[in-house]
Amino acid sequence: MTDKRIDEYIKKSRAFAQPVLTHLRQLIHDAVPDVSETIKWGFPHFLYEGAILCSMASFKEHCAFILWNGKYLEDPHTILATENRTSMGHLGRITSLKDLPPDKILKHYLKAAAVFDTAKVPAKKTAPKKEL
Repeated sequence: MTDKRIDEYIKKSRAFAQPVLTHLRQLIHDAVPDVSETIKWGFPHFLYEGAILCSMASFKEHCAFILWNGKYLEDPHTILATENRTSMGHLGRITSLKDLPPDKILKHYLKAAAVFDTAKVPAKKTAPKKEL
């Protein structure tokens, strides 16, 4: 399901960002067909089964892409490491389509994120509180 506000967001973005955002958006929908779109905190977010799957943003000189549970995913291609990044997001500063990992790899991460988001992980049991 698409949201016209994201069409407007992409249209208002700088020229370098438009193809990047359009490509990411299409890739997200291809990888996770049941994803829905919305605007949160002023930039595009993609929801899967009610949970935030990922988001993207455009700035003056770069774009960002965030997998909301990226830190919990296996990272065989080492594209999610954020320790050495100088900008927001898991893919660093994206200034063109060349800065994105191959589509096949990014789709793999998006699918893994969707599976993680829907996994029924039991809550940690906590010790009963002692009376004071």
